[in-house]
Amino acid sequence: MTNSEKVAYIRGLAEGLELDASQKEVKVLNAIIDLLGDMASSIAETEGNLKEVSAQLDEVDADLGALEEDFYLDEDEDEDEEDDECFCDDDCYYEVTCPNCNETICLSEDMICDGQIDCPNCGELLEFDIDECEDEECSECGCGCDHDHEH
Repeated sequence: MTNSEKVAYIRGLAEGLELDASQKEVKVLNAIIDLLGDMASSIAETEGNLKEVSAQLDEVDADLGALEEDFYLDEDEDEDEEDDECFCDDDCYYEVTCPNCNETICLSEDMICDGQIDCPNCGELLEFDIDECEDEECSECGCGCDHDHEH
């Protein structure tokens, strides 16, 4: 029995008593029954919305799972490699495996040129020793590295 059905049953019981609607106690009882009806309707609407949101969340979760499969390396694959180039948009990105937590993160060339970054998973300081920037016009690229380059 739903909450709305229970309220309807209580309303029927109260009407079956054939109480005098002009009495103060009966007015209070009717107001309480009306309030229960409103609350039951509100709860039913909220439950419906929750089911809808839950279904949408399941779809987003499935989509995210597919994206994770597409963009993250299988942990068994290339586990020992630390600076593999990954397949991101037009910018140059690298996949780096943290030696502390063994999680793979994707870093831009600018992040690598900065020389260090805290692992977003475990907080371990990751340091990068870059001998040369790959960008021939590094001084104009704004990567922040201190290397001298010929143009």
